[in-house]
Amino acid sequence: MRLALDTIDELAGWGLVPPVVVADAGYGQNADLRDGLEQRSIGYVVAIRSDVTVHPQDAEPTAPAWSGNGRRPQPRYRDKPTPVAALAAGHGRQVFTEVTWREGSRGPMGSRFLALRVRPAGIKSPRPAQAAATDPGSWDGVLHEVTLLAEWPEGAEAPIGYWLSNLPADTPVAELVRLAKIRWRIEHDYRELKHGLGLDHFEGRSWAAGITTSPWSPPPMHSSPNSAWPQKPIQRTHPLPDPRRHPGPAELLDRHLHHLPPPPAQNIHHQPEPQSQSNLTESY
Repeated sequence: MRLALDTIDELAGWGLVPPVVVADAGYGQNADLRDGLEQRSIGYVVAIRSDVTVHPQDAEPTAPAWSGNGRRPQPRYRDKPTPVAALAAGHGRQVFTEVTWREGSRGPMGSRFLALRVRPAGIKSPRPAQAAATDPGSWDGVLHEVTLLAEWPEGAEAPIGYWLSNLPADTPVAELVRLAKIRWRIEHDYRELKHGLGLDHFEGRSWAAGITTSPWSPPPMHSSPNSAWPQKPIQRTHPLPDPRRHPGPAELLDRHLHHLPPPPAQNIHHQPEPQSQSNLTESY
């Protein structure tokens, strides 16, 4: 979550602000991420799990009468929040409408969807509303309102997909569906980056090179933060062969040339004059 927001902040420093952020449930489930996008005035359409709880749009927080003793009771929602799966299914299959989001390889791709205005519940959900209040102590307890998008395909026994969006309430359902389903294009582009441009090879080999060439290892758990990291020697599974012998004069010139045939046998009673080192290369 922090890395995603830092990346968005870095882009903003370059003058680039995404019009809408889309994400899978791994990110969309995180209320802090949704809150961070809200604080940056960035729209989002993010997937969530079926067990995320929400209050209906018309739910209102109430506070019991104050007895005059102690602190005034704070307003809150008295009804238990509902999982989005139960809320969407409770509206019935008949209210879901057919939406086509793109042309696939086998024809138009479509399904049935429903958009509802809800108020996400949970421990972290009040933070955006409290932060937006002029006086946090006077917050009325009303949670932020967002759009829940649910998908219930024809033939399925229950809804199968859920998304939350902070886009304006009058955003057409077809536009919400297009953004919710645009992740296919992200996956396609990422695959092209990996296979077409070699991004996976670059990342993998850079990581492997860093691991195999780094002489450092993490400090022991009991060491202090300011202590120097111990140096760890590189250990290889298969040791390198013994160093090659020092090359002779001919090999220094060209290691790839074929060796000359051995000289003819000499008379053991005749001792030829030793040749200088330069004469050894005349036949090359």
